[in-house]
Amino acid sequence: MSSALLSIARGIAEQGGALAARRRAEGVEVAASKSAPEDIVTFADRETEALIRSLIADARPDDGFLGEESDASRGSSGLTWVVDPIDGTVNFLYGIPSWSVSVAVVEGDPDPSTWTTLAGVVVNPSSGETFVASAGGGAWLGDRRLEVNHGVELPLALVGTGFSYSSETRAWQAEVLTGLLPRVRDIRRLGSAALDLSFLAAGRLDAHFERGLNAWDHAAGALIAREAGAKVGGLRGAAEGAGMTVAASPDLFDALEALLVESGALV
Repeated sequence: MSSALLSIARGIAEQGGALAARRRAEGVEVAASKSAPEDIVTFADRETEALIRSLIADARPDDGFLGEESDASRGSSGLTWVVDPIDGTVNFLYGIPSWSVSVAVVEGDPDPSTWTTLAGVVVNPSSGETFVASAGGGAWLGDRRLEVNHGVELPLALVGTGFSYSSETRAWQAEVLTGLLPRVRDIRRLGSAALDLSFLAAGRLDAHFERGLNAWDHAAGALIAREAGAKVGGLRGAAEGAGMTVAASPDLFDALEALLVESGALV
C-alpha cells in the first residue's frame, strides 16, 4: 500500500509545485499575516493547498486531510494527508530558491506522537528535485537511494536549524545557538524544515534541529530522513514535534541531543 500511496503523493506534490512555481514567476502577493507580521501567507499558498486538497479528494475521497492553510477534515479510511503547500513562504516571497511543497500520508490520528507515516514527498520546484520515501521502501532522489552521513563527529557536523516568528522564542533560540555554534562545524538556516530534512537524507547536512515545527512542516521530511538512516525525535525520548525536532545519524543524534540539553534547549 505504501508504494501506491507514494505514487499518488508524488504526482499530487509535483502538480502543486508546478502551480506554485508559476505563481512565483508571475509575482507574489501577500494575503495575510498569521502568528506575527513576519509570519505571512500568500495567495499562492492558499491556491496551492486548494489544488492539492482537491486532487487528494479525487484520488482518495475517504481519507482525511490536515493542511497549513485550510480546515482539517477526518476521513473514514484511517489515513490522513498532511500537507504544507509552500514550506519556506518568506523565501518564496523574496524569490530565494529554497522553498518546497511537502505531502505526506499517515495512518492513525493526525498527531506525530501516535501516527505512522506511510509515504512522504518533498518537492523543490526551484531545483527540479523531488525527494520521496515510503515506509520500508527507502528514501530516494530520482534513481539514487539516499543515505545519511555516518561517522561524523559533532565538531565536524554541519547542522541545519530554523527560527521562530516569535521574538521571545527567537531570543531563546539565540541563547541555544551561543552554546552550540562553537561546538559544531557550522550552522545553516535554509528556511524550509522539509528541505532541511531532505538534505539531511541526501548528505547535504549532517543534522537538523528546530523548535516549534508544526506537523505539516516535518511529516514528509521526517520519513525521508528516517528511511535514509536517520534517527528522528524530540529530546529525552519524546517524539518530534513543536517542542523539538532533532534528526541525524543515530550516533550523531545522541551527541547533538546532549549538547542541546546542555545549551538550554530542554525547557
